[in-house]
Amino acid sequence: MADCGAVRVRWVRWLVVAGIVVAILAAVITVRLGMATRREAVPLALYIDAKPVGFERGVRYFPRDAGHVAEFEKDYLASLDREQTELRREGRTRDDLPPASFLVISGGGDGGAFGAGILNGWSRSGKRPAFKLVTGVSTGALIAPFAFLGPSYDQELRRLYTGMSFEDVARMRWFGSALYQDALADTTPLKALVEKHVTQSMLDAIAVEHDKGRILLVATTNLDVRRAVVWNVTEIAATRSPKALDLVHEILVASAAIPGTFPPVMIDVEVGGKRYQEMHVDGGASSQLFVYPTALHLHELAARERSLYIIRNARLDPEWAQVDRRTLPIVMRAISCLIQNQGIGDMYRIYAITQRDHIDFNLAFIPSSFHVEKKEEFERQYMRALYETGDRMGATGIDWLKHPPVLVSGVDDASASGVQ
Repeated sequence: MADCGAVRVRWVRWLVVAGIVVAILAAVITVRLGMATRREAVPLALYIDAKPVGFERGVRYFPRDAGHVAEFEKDYLASLDREQTELRREGRTRDDLPPASFLVISGGGDGGAFGAGILNGWSRSGKRPAFKLVTGVSTGALIAPFAFLGPSYDQELRRLYTGMSFEDVARMRWFGSALYQDALADTTPLKALVEKHVTQSMLDAIAVEHDKGRILLVATTNLDVRRAVVWNVTEIAATRSPKALDLVHEILVASAAIPGTFPPVMIDVEVGGKRYQEMHVDGGASSQLFVYPTALHLHELAARERSLYIIRNARLDPEWAQVDRRTLPIVMRAISCLIQNQGIGDMYRIYAITQRDHIDFNLAFIPSSFHVEKKEEFERQYMRALYETGDRMGATGIDWLKHPPVLVSGVDDASASGVQ
C-alpha cells in the first residue's frame, strides 16, 4: 500500500511538472504569436475617414453614419446621371427612367449553391432582369459579381458552386490553435479560389457596367468598431487602380470569413497621413442581407418603378435536430438559431424599406421540401442537389413570396415549396 502511495505521489509530481512545462510553452507561444500578429487599429475618432491605401476617393460606406449615408446618396444620384447618359446613347429620347430591378443575395455558406442554381435557371426562363443594384453578404458576396455581370457568367458560377468542396475553401488547423491563432482553419484555398474566378477581366467588365450607372455592393464587418462596412465594388473597379483587384479579393474573402472558424482579413488603410490595419470578417456578423442604408429614402431621389428580389440561401422553417448534451453542439446549434432569426429580422427590415419607398418585394428561399442530408460543410453531393433545386425553381417559375415569412396571420410561408 505504501508503494502504491509513493507511485501515486510521483505521478502527481510528474503531472504537475508537465502542466507547468505546457503552461510555460503556451505562454511563450502566445507572446511570440502576439508579437507576430501585432497591429495598430484605426483610432475610434478617425475610423470614419480612413480609406484603403491607394484609393483617394471613397469606395465604401458605414451605413450607420449620417455622413456616409449622404455619400451613398451622392454616388447613387451620380449613377442615375450615368444611366440616363447611357440610355440616350442607346437612342432613348424620354428623360423618365425605365423600371429598375434590385437583387439582394444573402449569406448561407454552402447554401450559396441554391442561389447559384436560381440564377442559372432564371436565365434559362428568359425572365431574369438586368439589375440596377446587386448586393451580397458572405457567400452572397462571392455570388454577387457573377450575378451582376449577367447570364454570360452563369456557367462559371455553376462550376464554382457544384465543383467546390471543403478542401477548396479551408484547411483545418490543430484544434488547440484556437488558443494561439486567429482561427480554427486556414483559408489559403479560399483565397486561391477567389483569385482564380474573380479576374482582372471580370473587374474590367464591372467597370464598364459602372459607366452605365449600375451598382455592385458587398458587405463586411469591421470588428474593431463593430460596424458593417458596405464596399462599392463598381466604384473600386472604376478607379482602374493597380490595387483594385487585390482589394476586391480581400473584400470577398473577408465577407465570407466566419469569425473564429476562418481568419479575419487585415485591410491596410490610411488616415491623417498614417497607415493602420483594420480587421474585417464575415458581413453576416452584422446582417445576413442588405439593400441600401435605411436612412436613405430612395423614392424621394427619382421617380421610377422598382422591384426588389431577395435570394435567401437558407431555409426559413425550423429544422429539427436532437442536440447532443455537449458544449460544442449546443454552442453551434445556438449560433445557427441566431443566424436564422437574424436573417428573418433582416428581411422584415428590408420589407419595411420597400413599403416606404414603393418597391415591389419578392423573396425566394430554400424550400422545406428539400430533404438532402449534409454530413459535413461544403459537401459536394449536397451542394449539387441544392443547386439543382434552385435551378429547377428558376427555370420553371419562381413563386416569389410578396412579404417576409409569418407576416400574415395563419399563413405558414416558411413551409411553402417556393415553386409554382
